[in-house]
Amino acid sequence: MHPALLGLITIIAGVGGCLGYFFLSNLVLDKVLFPASGPNAGRNINRANLVRPWLFLFPAIFALGLYLAYPVFETLRLSLTDRDAGGAFVGLDHYRQMAAEPKFWEAMRNNMMWLIVVPAASTAFGLMAAQLTDRIKWGNIAKSLIFMPMAISFVGASVIFKLVYDARPAGQEQIGVLNAVWLTFDGGLWSVLALRVVPAIVLLAFAALMLYALYAFLTPVFRPQASHSGSNWLATLGRIVGSVGVAWLAFLSARSLISLFTMSFPYGEPQTWLTVPFWNNFFLMAVLVWIQTGFAMVILSAALRGIPEETIEAAVIDGAGPFDIFFKIKVPQIMGTIVVVWTTITLVVLKVFDIVYAMTNGQWETQVLANYMFDKLFRANDWGVGSASAIVIMLLVSPILVWNVYNARKEMR
Repeated sequence: MHPALLGLITIIAGVGGCLGYFFLSNLVLDKVLFPASGPNAGRNINRANLVRPWLFLFPAIFALGLYLAYPVFETLRLSLTDRDAGGAFVGLDHYRQMAAEPKFWEAMRNNMMWLIVVPAASTAFGLMAAQLTDRIKWGNIAKSLIFMPMAISFVGASVIFKLVYDARPAGQEQIGVLNAVWLTFDGGLWSVLALRVVPAIVLLAFAALMLYALYAFLTPVFRPQASHSGSNWLATLGRIVGSVGVAWLAFLSARSLISLFTMSFPYGEPQTWLTVPFWNNFFLMAVLVWIQTGFAMVILSAALRGIPEETIEAAVIDGAGPFDIFFKIKVPQIMGTIVVVWTTITLVVLKVFDIVYAMTNGQWETQVLANYMFDKLFRANDWGVGSASAIVIMLLVSPILVWNVYNARKEMR
């Protein structure tokens, strides 16, 4: 059968099936189970109205149970049993085996790096783009261009960036943009400025920003009266975890600053960027940052436009500058939206698989948890360890989901 015809039949069957289900279920409810006639008509109508919402919810509940709840319990069962031994219960043996593998800890380390860098960079770039595009005439065109990567699949974006990082042997024309730029450096003054001085300034600025973030995180913890959230243990725990993350980033930037002036650059030689340990992870992260920046920009742009003009006008009258208005007036008012964007991108990062699989397949120390799970399940055919790693991913995602639900209910109240 032709794929177009098959797709058309699927659409008709799906839509027709839904319409038929709702029509027939309501017909049975009103005509057979609780008919609106006879001496009990009033009671039947009330009972039918109580049951009717569940008729509409049943397809969604059934689908969630079949495709979400059942796989979770089945994965948990597989992680605690040995499939090759006829489903014998082995307890936490698979988890111990997983914890003894260096690749698992490599995946955990890389996932932590992704969790720190990608949400922060995507949210920061999105906020900057949202603020700047609202100030120019062709802002809508700029927003469309920035948002466009969201329409590209992760695999498609990976192929694009794989071409950007492409390397050919020395002497051949480089089609990779990064290598084409790299080969223009020869060790002269331009190379020192571009490869040492400018990165050093960026690293210093980033370290200073992290130290300021560390101060902002810890001030309410040690001085609870400075913030109403200081008495909330959940907020305090979040601030402590955030402090550890930004402190690690500040240390990492300081260490990178030292290595920046001590390392020797291989000028004139094409580089296989995706095989350089540690740094290749950042080259992979750039793909997801490129995609998610558009999402962050759209959400934060709407939040910025929702800020009351009176607060900005009052700040201008008081003599506040553009930076003061942005950081002290606008950002605090949209902090809830920033947190939502941050956590949403964090959920995407925890499940990242496509980019790593398409670009490095976890080689050269770029393994992540989802790719590790895929390797165990479908390459090594180790269902126990693979299911255990899936449970680990779920446990890492769950607190963020709970946090999002908590914030959503808090805003509704």
